[in-house]
Amino acid sequence: MIVTVVAFAGWFMRGSLQRSPVPTTSLHRPRVRGTVPAVTIRGLCRWDLLVVFLVVAAGCSSGITTGAGRDGPAQTAYPPPGGKGPIVLLLSGHSGPDYYQPIAAAVARLGYYAVLLDGKDILTREQDGRGNLRQAIARAQASPYALSDKTAVIGFSQGGGAALVHAADMPEVVSAVVAYYPQTNFVADASLIARRFQVPVLILAGQRDTYHNCCLIESMRAIERGARERSAVFELVVYPYAEHGFNLQRSAYYRGDDEADAWKRTVDMLRRYQPLR
Repeated sequence: MIVTVVAFAGWFMRGSLQRSPVPTTSLHRPRVRGTVPAVTIRGLCRWDLLVVFLVVAAGCSSGITTGAGRDGPAQTAYPPPGGKGPIVLLLSGHSGPDYYQPIAAAVARLGYYAVLLDGKDILTREQDGRGNLRQAIARAQASPYALSDKTAVIGFSQGGGAALVHAADMPEVVSAVVAYYPQTNFVADASLIARRFQVPVLILAGQRDTYHNCCLIESMRAIERGARERSAVFELVVYPYAEHGFNLQRSAYYRGDDEADAWKRTVDMLRRYQPLR
């Protein structure tokens, strides 16, 4: 069963956030068993191996990687099949962009210009995270692959926290935010995060998420209360049996049914607030 709570639209001023240290440990661990079925290659000829390689390669969508520079943080961009599309920025968890490349590629296949950033460049004390996000958005807007002036932002874990505190109060350039199990332990009172919501926000969280205490369900409930008090456009979806990284196939906590539902809700959010043209 999926628990969904919805609060309705409104505008409000942002509040100050009391910060605590951001953890430096990885927020995801790879699946140890069962990630990829074992394949016996004994007896396969070279042609068979070539076919296997081509099948695997065909399932990977290539992105265009750009290093950090004056125009913004490092990124990997995925142009849509049609050549141009509305912009969607994706902010990775602490483990880095690699885990999230398949998701960015899937967003591009929907028809969007998908740009994947490292969440550590956005939710950070070592850099100007908010400035990095603005630069990344401006760079995406200037791309020949982009159609829209605004961008939807999808964040995961540390990147989800970044999306909530930075992207959600940029209504002039952001259309909507989706946050998967967002990091919230950098604030003493997570309800204060909701003061920043000036665009529609969807949070997808696991009831059993206790990973490094970064993204506890209690903090999601606190954000929900804060959003309801301010009549924000907000929805919290809680997956009762899910833990951290439940949508990542390389995660030890992967749950296929929850991933499918979360993906459907993500796509619905994009279709509603960042529609294809």
